[in-house]
Amino acid sequence: MTLISPLAKVERKESGRTVGKGARPWAIMFMVSLALLGGMGSRLAVLQLIEGEELRQTAYDNSVRLAPKPPVRGNIFDRNGKVLATTKLAYSAYIWPLARTKPNWQQTRDLFAELIGMTPEEIEAFLEAHNVYSTEPIPIVRNLSLAQITAIEEYHNQLDGVEVIIEPIRDYPEKNAGSHILGYTRELTPEEFQARKAEGYRLQDYIGKLGLEASLEKRLRGEWGGQEIQVDRDGRFVKILGERPATAGEDITLTIDVELQKVAQQILGERKGAIVALDPRNGEVLAMASFPGFDPNIFSGRISPEKWAEVTAQGDPFINRAIRGFPPASTFKVVTAAAGMESGKYPPSTVLQTTPYLAAAGVRFYEWNKAGFGMAGYVRAMQWSSNTFFGQIGRGVGGDVLIDWSRRFGFGSLTGIELGEETPGLIPDTNWTQERLNRPWNVGDTVNMSIGQGLTLATPLQIARMFAVPANGGYLVEPHLVQADDHPRQSLNMAPSTVETIHKGLRAVVNGGTGMVMNASGIPPSAGKSGTAEAPPNENHAWFGAYAPYDNPEIVVVAFAEHSGGGGGSVAGPMVRDVMIAYFANKAKANQPAAVTDGDAAATTEEE
Repeated sequence: MTLISPLAKVERKESGRTVGKGARPWAIMFMVSLALLGGMGSRLAVLQLIEGEELRQTAYDNSVRLAPKPPVRGNIFDRNGKVLATTKLAYSAYIWPLARTKPNWQQTRDLFAELIGMTPEEIEAFLEAHNVYSTEPIPIVRNLSLAQITAIEEYHNQLDGVEVIIEPIRDYPEKNAGSHILGYTRELTPEEFQARKAEGYRLQDYIGKLGLEASLEKRLRGEWGGQEIQVDRDGRFVKILGERPATAGEDITLTIDVELQKVAQQILGERKGAIVALDPRNGEVLAMASFPGFDPNIFSGRISPEKWAEVTAQGDPFINRAIRGFPPASTFKVVTAAAGMESGKYPPSTVLQTTPYLAAAGVRFYEWNKAGFGMAGYVRAMQWSSNTFFGQIGRGVGGDVLIDWSRRFGFGSLTGIELGEETPGLIPDTNWTQERLNRPWNVGDTVNMSIGQGLTLATPLQIARMFAVPANGGYLVEPHLVQADDHPRQSLNMAPSTVETIHKGLRAVVNGGTGMVMNASGIPPSAGKSGTAEAPPNENHAWFGAYAPYDNPEIVVVAFAEHSGGGGGSVAGPMVRDVMIAYFANKAKANQPAAVTDGDAAATTEEE
């Protein structure tokens, strides 16, 4: 039996503990390292395989900037190619929002305000209102004058955060000619931007606010382009990575003759009212004047309170009276005549006794001469604008028939003209009088409508469209301002005798009735009708419409003078006459053969 000493036992135990203590830390470190490497590998795999594209895009976005390029808005031309609206480059003053956080902001603001003619308070209010632009420079004044540009450049070192930028602005070379047709453009308000940014509008975009600029916005606007620019970590330019050119807006040619438009505006003068010239064959609008008007160029820059007061001094200049409704007076007797003949109750051969007045629904509807015109048929009644003749026609056919024919002529509805401001006028009926006046339609309403008075409202454009019907042989045209290949028109399916009778009646007005003012040198034989509408408590409205030449009409002109105080033949008639004279004079001039020069004559002689 072998004996083992206690000392040996102790040594063996101690020897076992030493071996275990040496190996365990290394094993733990190895396992921890392996876990870390595994985690890092997994994370790298996630970054590479799962999130790699997103991270690459983030890095790209941090090093790439988009420099947007605005589109050039489309041009607008008149029928002869003259520029009515275009785009030009101008200087504008911007402020970077961060300038307001700098210690010298008040000094900068006050100096800048003095140089551009604003108050510091106005600048602060403008910046507050446009806080939506907080990450981009804010335009304070556009279309700077040369004096303003010079002053800003002179004090450039004292205007920290102010920047002068060259940018495109809208320009109207003919100034106020056709302003209600063209409209104007204006910078989006913060509210408009929020409402329209989903349509691709950007900060500080201009948008059409009136007229064709507004209604044709999508066609005129174009599409933004831009450059992708690489920058370093400090935001400095490195290189251009790519470019998408901006797409210019569409150029649009109108039916308007700007020279005739200028004549119409000059003849209208400072009378509140409108003049419309229309081609009765196809509905092309040749001129559309309205007063008061405005110069759309004022919206290309800042409008001071003094300037705004000057623009609006004569009333609201942005109302286009050519497409607003007014009582049409006796011009409307064209519709009454058509309703009477087409109803079958009052054929073209009808003769009625006219009297000093016609009583209906307890009201007396007087002749304008307070005496009557004896026995009269359609032609003579039209010639002298007899209220009692056409009142009897209206009363006889009844309200429903008269209302129906009014609507067939296009009254009470939009004409289709490319202007969003157009109003439909008003042709009331039984439902309307019951809902609005709390009473049924009565015979007095019918008589009143038959002579163009009472509740009936028509626009000068609608009246021009009405005159086009007898001028073109019985078709309702669709007035339009933009040239097009298609000229839709609708037959009213009237008997030829109805059209011819109205045609002869309107000719009689000019030959020896209330429209003799049209018998002027320079105008071929014409046909037309006057109208004087009661407009209490103010003075009367004056109307006159005519077309020429009588045997083959090519132009309709309607003039309307609001609260003129005179009759249609004496106030509106001369306006129509003068527009007609200008139209046919310009036509004759355009048809003249080109002058032959001496060189051309010599060449012709040699050839012969």
